Amino acid sequence: MKVFTTGQVAKICKVAPRTVSKWFDSGRLKGYRIPGSQDRRIPREYLIKFLKEHGMPLGDLEDEAMAKCLIVAQDQVLIENLKRELPPEKAFKVAVAASGFEAGIQAESFNPDCIIVDFSIGKIEAVQICQNLRKNIDFTDIVLIALLPDDGQPMSFDRSSINETFKKPFDAHLLAERLRTLVGSKKELV
Repeated sequence: MKVFTTGQVAKICKVAPRTVSKWFDSGRLKGYRIPGSQDRRIPREYLIKFLKEHGMPLGDLEDEAMAKCLIVAQDQVLIENLKRELPPEKAFKVAVAASGFEAGIQAESFNPDCIIVDFSIGKIEAVQICQNLRKNIDFTDIVLIALLPDDGQPMSFDRSSINETFKKPFDAHLLAERLRTLVGSKKELV
């Protein structure tokens, strides 16, 4: 469990250490005192919760506290449903790409923990996106989820590059919970 001193919290929040001490002493910022000392320690999860509750930027903590999710799709209804189930309040940060080219650029700059690929953009392009990501050493640990269309056509392809598949129509809430479990096993989401 990562903990911070009042000085470290002050730097993160861009306030004076005395301000952090006041937050701590008033009970607004949870933590503990080191036995036999007046020093305070604030666990990471309490700091992140405090920052979110008070609308303060997470700064450097954002990468470790948020699950970054890239959605590769063109269906606006699908995108909005997923965004609704993956809100920042539940530790998600979402980006969207409409094509394989855009997905490649977004993957490099956004550095997602998870990529959801809607196979409705085209089976060949979708499979190629998944395979290309797995070839890149930076993306071998990324969680890849495929959304397969329920068009009555059997879909056969190499699924080894994909972690999970969901057949459309699917429950977006269930997908969000599964994502939270998969990404949560790699980083502590708050």
